[in-house]
Amino acid sequence: MCRHLRVLVDMDGVLADFEGGFLKKFRARFPEQPYIALEDRRGFWVSEQYGQLRSELSEKAISIWESKNFFIELDPIPGAVEAVKQMAKLENTDVFICTSPIKKYRYCAYEKYAWVEKHFGQEFLEQIVLTRDKTVISGDLLIDDRPDITGAEPNPSWEHVLFTACHNKHLQLQPPSRRLHSWAEDWRAILDSKRPPPGQAI
Repeated sequence: MCRHLRVLVDMDGVLADFEGGFLKKFRARFPEQPYIALEDRRGFWVSEQYGQLRSELSEKAISIWESKNFFIELDPIPGAVEAVKQMAKLENTDVFICTSPIKKYRYCAYEKYAWVEKHFGQEFLEQIVLTRDKTVISGDLLIDDRPDITGAEPNPSWEHVLFTACHNKHLQLQPPSRRLHSWAEDWRAILDSKRPPPGQAI
């Protein structure tokens, strides 16, 4: 019997449009302040780049995603919901949404669950993994937009596939590292590359 392929899918920046949602709410709340257009975003940490623009902007940026309704109101990344629903229906495939809540968790953790229920349905709530350290979660693949994922486990069991986002598109990956540029790309080929050859026992 074939072992199931376990796929971990990040949420913010992979399923939910964190960057677009942030920019929209930042400009609405602080209309007089300078902002960074999505095409100019560099680096995973939004607050760091805003702090470089003007020191006081770092705290203003953080206040956006610490606010009520930030996470629940994020739009899905184009094609994400459909792709992950299809992925979850594949034979011998287990899909988990693996996401890191912010430390000021009052709204974040609840809203992440509510977002998944809203877009994927109640049955998908069983597939959520909330963790601050993704290296300790076992899987075959982790699809995530953060380039540098580190933690307690120096050699995670999963292969990290970098999901292309505005803040990482300029990075040059060294082989064998690979990207998934969007959900319109052939994500099935990436999954199939991790499966054993037909007839091979596990």
